[in-house]
Amino acid sequence: MPSSLLALLAFSPILLAAILLIGLRWPAKHAMPLVFAMTAAIALSFWQMSFNRVLASTLQGLVITAGVLWIIFGAILLLNTLKHSGAIQSIRTGFMTISPDRRVQAIIIAWLFGCFIEGASGFGTPAAIVAPLLVAIGFPAMAAVMLGMLVQSTPVSFGAVGTPIIIGITSGLDSEAVGTQLLANGSDWASFLQLITNQVAIIHAIVGTIIPLIMVLMLTRFFGKEKSWKAAIEIIPFAIFAGLAFTIPYAATGILLGPEFPSLLGGLIGLAIVTSAARFNFLTPKTTWDFAPAKEWPSEWLGSIEMKLDNVTSKPMSSWLAWLPYVLVGLLLVISRVFPSVGSAMKAVVIKFPNILGEAGINADFMPLYLPGGILVFVACSAYFLHKMQWQRFRSALSESSRILIGAGFVLLFTVPMVRILINSGINAADIPSMPITMARFIADSVGGIYPLLAPSIGALGAFIAGSNTISNMMFSQFQFGVAENLGISTAIIVAGQAIGAAAGNMIAIHNVVAASATVGLLGQEGSTLRKTIWPTLYYVFFTGLIVLFAVNVLGVSDPLMP
Repeated sequence: MPSSLLALLAFSPILLAAILLIGLRWPAKHAMPLVFAMTAAIALSFWQMSFNRVLASTLQGLVITAGVLWIIFGAILLLNTLKHSGAIQSIRTGFMTISPDRRVQAIIIAWLFGCFIEGASGFGTPAAIVAPLLVAIGFPAMAAVMLGMLVQSTPVSFGAVGTPIIIGITSGLDSEAVGTQLLANGSDWASFLQLITNQVAIIHAIVGTIIPLIMVLMLTRFFGKEKSWKAAIEIIPFAIFAGLAFTIPYAATGILLGPEFPSLLGGLIGLAIVTSAARFNFLTPKTTWDFAPAKEWPSEWLGSIEMKLDNVTSKPMSSWLAWLPYVLVGLLLVISRVFPSVGSAMKAVVIKFPNILGEAGINADFMPLYLPGGILVFVACSAYFLHKMQWQRFRSALSESSRILIGAGFVLLFTVPMVRILINSGINAADIPSMPITMARFIADSVGGIYPLLAPSIGALGAFIAGSNTISNMMFSQFQFGVAENLGISTAIIVAGQAIGAAAGNMIAIHNVVAASATVGLLGQEGSTLRKTIWPTLYYVFFTGLIVLFAVNVLGVSDPLMP
């Protein structure tokens, strides 16, 4: 069968998802079962995957879904616990004292706090935490989800203490063979990985600095009273300042310390700098911007999770005590990821599913303590004691949180298994590469010398499919490396472009949108969110591609593996 037809078949489930979700605005609960069915049919008929392998991939996806739902449940439970304890009321008041301007609040919470959480945890956790927190302080649910998705860009390559680089690229490349080549050229694997890290950090810093501005532009354009970009103009200096407050320490940390800490330290340093600046009105707008009254909001902006804070508790709560649970979340995420002994102890509690249905390489596991959901649930339970809650209020938080999972669970039951079928399709009777690799090869063969421009788009495609920077890097790093070798250009910068594009692709990853929407009760509006987040994604991959193309053709960047 011609490669072009195979590529079209491989792309057709993604195209169907885009048409139904973005074009026709179907809710994901209606669209994703059809997309799953099409994926399975193509895998069985054209890729000639065995029914057993398709079924095993589906079961693998269900186990992964359980982990995603565990994170969602933890994020919602923490939010509802803090709502019923009175902490959210205190947090809302605290943000109003920093700045009553919703644009400033969006930058501080979504961008800086979100970057810190991404650096500590990754795996979609920032949106799951940021979106409900924004709703709690008065943002429309749809705006909160959009902002939560946009933060899943610049910090993602170094999320979860560098997992997309340390695990994704290391596992995605044939590190033994590449290491042998490097030794023959007088270098080594560690230096090569650091070179990739340096390039990822620098390019992200260049492209990502204006993400806070993009956040505010989209906030005012889609959710302002006048639906205008103009309301964002006066906050440009503050937004750029906030971008630099993160990206400068972020890039410096990547170059000096490696891939583990750029997002973590960048978020923490940026949060301290920008919060202090906002308190002293440094570069902040002279006018205060707010949404229209909530009663005027369109119904599609609203989630099913209500934040009625009046009379939740009669006890006033100090700001530090209200924030303590979120501080604990950050600390515990950092400790569990930075200290191997702690992480290993938490990982020891695991339910493993090796070689599901006898299919080699199709494995899954569920680690309830190590996943961010375990930490979120633990902190929510701790808040019950820290905030001296009544049992009835905590029970209400449990009940409200459990109900939210039903809708998200149904959608993810189809979305994640669909992803696993795509990824596992490389083992088949037809001896055809997996569907993602088939698509990527067709693109590479079609564009020739301008491939560096499109390398980030391949990474974004992988993240869109898998919902993960790490998995995209595992799928496509070796492919990107091979294309660069064939073209005689720097393999390091092409792999760096892959990693950056894969980070940007998280902004449109369907199951991440579903997960974020679930935390604010906005299921059914996934297409509307994707119609907004596709534009920042296109910006990110296009300008990253331009920088990679410029670096290759004009600057002539090289690496130890170039002839």
